[in-house]
Parts: sequence; C-alpha cells; structure tokens
Amino acid sequence: MEYNTTRNHLTIREYGRHIQKMVDHIITIEDRQKRQEQAHVVIELMGFLNPHLKNVEDFRHKLWDHLFLIADFKLDVDSPYPIPTRESLKARPERLPYPKRHPRYNHLGKNIEVVIDKALKEENPEKKQGFANAIAYYMKLSYNNWHKENIHDDAIQAELSAITKGELEFNNRPFVRQYRPSDDFRENRGGGGKFKKHFQQRSGGGGGRDNRGGGGGRDNRGGGNKFKKRY
Repeated sequence: MEYNTTRNHLTIREYGRHIQKMVDHIITIEDRQKRQEQAHVVIELMGFLNPHLKNVEDFRHKLWDHLFLIADFKLDVDSPYPIPTRESLKARPERLPYPKRHPRYNHLGKNIEVVIDKALKEENPEKKQGFANAIAYYMKLSYNNWHKENIHDDAIQAELSAITKGELEFNNRPFVRQYRPSDDFRENRGGGGKFKKHFQQRSGGGGGRDNRGGGGGRDNRGGGNKFKKRY
C-alpha cells in the first residue's frame, strides 16, 4: 500500500497521479521514436481529461508546455512548439511604468487637458470652435455632476479663458439639465401615480373594496334593505 506521503510531488494536480506516472515512464524509454509516440499519446489523454482547455487559445501549445513541466524538463522529445526551459518559466515580466499624471485642474481631470491641447493646435477655425463648444459643455456637465448645482456660462467662460490663456471661447450656450434634489425622489417613487389611478378604477370611483354596492359593508353588496331585514 502506498501513501501520499511516500509518493512523489505532483507538479500539476489537475492531471492526476496517473499522468505523472506515465510521464515518468516516458522519460525512461530509450528508443526515441517510441518515446515520441508515447508523448503524443499522453498529450491526447491530457486534452481528454481537461476538455475546458479547448476553449483556451492555443490549447495544444499549453498541453505541450505542461508535459515538459510535469517531466521537470527532463523529457527529450520533439515538440511542434518552442520547448520551454526552467529559466523562461521562472522569469519575471518587466515592470510596467505607472502613469504619473498631475492635472492642473483636478475637478476636470487629465483627459480634458489633452482635448484642450489638441484644440489649441487645430488650425481650422470651424473645428477649433467646435472643440471650444464641446469643452465648455463638458466643463459645465462635470461641474453639475460633482457639485449638484447649476453654474452660469460666464463662470465657465472665465475658467476656460484662464486655462487656455484667452485662446478659446465658446459661442453657444452649453445647455445642461440642472440638478434638483426632487429628481431623485421622482425617479425612485416607482410610479405612484399609476397605482393611484389603478386603485380608483378598481374602486369604481366611490368607496373602498368592501363598499361595492354603494351602501353597507362587504356582505351588503346588494344594498342596505336586506341587511336590515336579516338582522
């Protein structure tokens, strides 16, 4: 009887112990042609045991890499893909530089500065004016979203002139719907008016549910005389 404590370490547990033993046996085969044939058989079996790898791009390339990894890079066979090495497996990727951008106006962000720089370099007057109008609209929209209040166009023009040193001026009024706290209440009411209308239709325009006859209670749907006669 074998215990897991006495067995070799599983390199990739998803393939199981049997694949590990097959790969260890292939390493011991001296005939290169037979070793190559057995390697292809193990590749097919690895793909059969892990069908989810078929959805991965170049899944057969991944299977061959796993085969050499399970064999601890000791398997001498031909591969249709570049054979990985221990150094390439443990190599760390190059560190990506973190973008450090410091916007001059934090409430507008960095992207608006890119648009402003492009607008200042534009030579066509019509496109340059279109840039100015779009920038003014964005500035007003951003201010309205962050501060939850409307801002006058003169303040937008003053800030745009300060940013561009007076080179950009918008000629149309950037209309942005003014935020009002009651808008949130209206959107979240869930259609209270429809419920009221529907309730009035069910009630027949008169009393409640139990007053359908216009007279007594629920059992008095036919009128009030029967109720008096019975009691």
